[in-house]
Amino acid sequence: MLSLKLPQLLRVHQVPRVFWEDSIVSGYRRPTSSALDCVLSTFQMTNETVNIWTHFLPTCAMSPRARHICYFLDYGALSLYSLGCAFPYAAYSMPASWLHSRLRQLFVPTAALNSFLCTGLSCYSRFPELESPGLSKALRTAAFAYPFLFDNLPLFYRLGLCWGGGHSCGQEALSPSHGYHLLCALLTGFLFASHLPERLAPGRFDYIGHSHQLFHICAVLGTHFQLEAVLADMGARRAWLAAQEPPGGLVGTVATLGLAVAGNLLIIAAFTASLFRVPGTCPLLQGGPPEGGVLAKQQ
Repeated sequence: MLSLKLPQLLRVHQVPRVFWEDSIVSGYRRPTSSALDCVLSTFQMTNETVNIWTHFLPTCAMSPRARHICYFLDYGALSLYSLGCAFPYAAYSMPASWLHSRLRQLFVPTAALNSFLCTGLSCYSRFPELESPGLSKALRTAAFAYPFLFDNLPLFYRLGLCWGGGHSCGQEALSPSHGYHLLCALLTGFLFASHLPERLAPGRFDYIGHSHQLFHICAVLGTHFQLEAVLADMGARRAWLAAQEPPGGLVGTVATLGLAVAGNLLIIAAFTASLFRVPGTCPLLQGGPPEGGVLAKQQ
């Protein structure tokens, strides 16, 4: 029978100084803990256990409105992720013919505006979810598909130049990681929209293997390959790009990101305010349509 042994705890002098907490003497976890040790330590009294579990206290404030607000914040974070992708693409992944073009100059500002559109559409999609689930799904899918397509325009263009080997790729060549990233991204979108495989066998994938789990896995793999691809572009093209033009400034990047964060928070605040104006008897806050509506649909 498999037995799990709880990890050994250490005293302050047994861990590197960087892990020391002021006036905390014992209960330290081993800095080289495995993933299993980290999971087991959440059920062991360490000097972090209470910190970990108190993160769940806010769930006692949970309500139908809070559920929607958490989704709003989730959508805002994904929108900012799409903007974050635009920064390294603009710096390292642009085709040679775009370097001094208006498109290159407007690429990041447009990605920032796209984040507003993405957050606005996805937040709005929660309101018609019960009455028009198809419209809600379509709006949410479009909200995230469009920024993805825009961010990857430089890659699609470079891929088109090199397609079939009829053009000498040179600096336009894509690393294999770019291909893996695009494949994972397409799989993520397909799983999100199709609800496969559970649609083929309802009830068989309730706990393991349903589309939400699978698209999370594909999204994580896609992000990994995207980072590898950007690092490959940076290593292969940095010297060439530096010879073409000076690198972009940090101030502009931080300013754009700050404005995007502020704008997305304002959009979330606006939808949150509208949510609080909705009567508590509204089906949106009850989890289902009114009984009369259900009977009418059944008839």
